[in-house]
Amino acid sequence: MDRKALRAAFPVTLPVLMGYLAIGIAFGLMLQEIGYNFIWAFFMSLTIYAGSGQYLGVTLLATAASLGTVAVMTLLINFRHLVYGLSMLEKFRGMGLRKLYMIFSLTDETYALLSSAQAPVGVDPKRFYFAIALLDHSYWILGSVIGAVAGAVLPINTTGIDFAMTALFVVIAVDQWQSYSRHLPALIGGGVTILFLLILGQLFGQQQMLIVSLGVIVLLLLILRDKLEEKEEKEVC
Repeated sequence: MDRKALRAAFPVTLPVLMGYLAIGIAFGLMLQEIGYNFIWAFFMSLTIYAGSGQYLGVTLLATAASLGTVAVMTLLINFRHLVYGLSMLEKFRGMGLRKLYMIFSLTDETYALLSSAQAPVGVDPKRFYFAIALLDHSYWILGSVIGAVAGAVLPINTTGIDFAMTALFVVIAVDQWQSYSRHLPALIGGGVTILFLLILGQLFGQQQMLIVSLGVIVLLLLILRDKLEEKEEKEVC
């Protein structure tokens, strides 16, 4: 691993460190409460690495859900990553085998950093991106293990602790809004979601509404991709 890239990436990932320790600890506490110790927390965070998906996983494990249910729910809750992947095609180009890890590690928070962070002068951009992804992953694993260990040795009431993930999403959204002058993608995402929640939420439930709204968002972003990129180039110039 390139130490220069790690040193450059660490300050950039400090906000994620603070957030991942908090929500990772919350996940570890919840997992410990249903009878799974820190070893499970470590390997789930190492191999699954999906914050909201792992929070959902706690409920699925507690209720002994079938594999079919697990597959469908995981697809629903992580479908947004399709949009993330499409927007990262150019940044991940030419990364070799590291590209596979970059795809695996593209969480909401890592995506937010990769979308806005620029490699310092003298640091290879590809190694810089890889270092960001690796550091974020390590923070999540650390928080999960700490939470599971703490839950085993301390009497902690976990009621409402799962809201930590929602709170982090809100913070990321606000930061992205302030960092970019172009708010059209965010307005499309929010507007479409609210529209289909009002139209389909009561009729078909939130799961079906989520699939439809995410599909429409992806379609609109693909249609507007050239215009958005053209506008971004003009702003840079």
